[in-house]
Amino acid sequence: MESDDECEFDSTWEDEYQNKPPRKKICRRSRRNLSAAKDMQEFRHSVRNLDNDHDDDEPGHGRFYNLEFYHGQIKSSPGDVHIDEFHQKWKGQYHLLEDCHSYIQWLFPIQERGLNSDAHTLTKTEIKVFRKDEEAKRKLVKSYKLMLDFYGIRLVNETTGEVDRAPNWTDRFRNLDRYTHNNLRITRIVKCLGTLGLQHYQAPLVKFFLHETLEKEQLQRVKQSVLDYFMFAVLDKSERRELVRFSLNHFKPREQFVWGSGRIRHGRHGQSPRAGSCRGRTGHPHNRKTTEWLTNWFCMPRR
Repeated sequence: MESDDECEFDSTWEDEYQNKPPRKKICRRSRRNLSAAKDMQEFRHSVRNLDNDHDDDEPGHGRFYNLEFYHGQIKSSPGDVHIDEFHQKWKGQYHLLEDCHSYIQWLFPIQERGLNSDAHTLTKTEIKVFRKDEEAKRKLVKSYKLMLDFYGIRLVNETTGEVDRAPNWTDRFRNLDRYTHNNLRITRIVKCLGTLGLQHYQAPLVKFFLHETLEKEQLQRVKQSVLDYFMFAVLDKSERRELVRFSLNHFKPREQFVWGSGRIRHGRHGQSPRAGSCRGRTGHPHNRKTTEWLTNWFCMPRR
């Protein structure tokens, strides 16, 4: 019996029509990290259609601390570091980037609070303003390059978001595989890129990690986070689907792959999830009880 056909926290395979009632999903004997799936769903919902949301959380007042930081008007705390100092003096300072845990919340702010209580979470209003601020986004790309170099990766194309191994990848991969708290940092980075208007950087980075972990068999202590977190932080649904398909095609053993729709895992995508499954199963020469059981299983109402 399959571990699960659908995960209730994964909308990757849902129809795009907003007014269509969602199908009831089932989760049985799942080996998938449902806590991660829920976290990623909540993240995606928190930024969905934000530009068209007129319900600002701080209308007419409130400071934009993260924008002020990216414009050089305030410094990070603790540490008292200017944004330009991060970009000019921290690159290549790998021990500092590894051992210091208070800068990542300033460089990559999101709507969730991190370990640094002095950093500030993003508000909805600030997100919308940041997305329109080209100077702030330009500096955010610099922060992204800083961390890519720390992980042994280089940004090949700023337009497409393509990334590749950097010349120092061997040593940096070894560090990344050793210190797994960097998985949390990368999850934050992917979320931040999607939140603040650099969504096109998400999928290429995740594809890179899928390629390294599943095909090249590198970074084995990163692989679970790539599948549970990085992949489902990608906001574009079509890109997310392609990443799931790529993962399925390269995951070993294939029968233990649990990320994504059962229709995709069993090659049934494109069929009606109800009628296709029922006709395909009940048409076999099973006895009556077996046919009824299969019909109930594959045609279970979905939310």
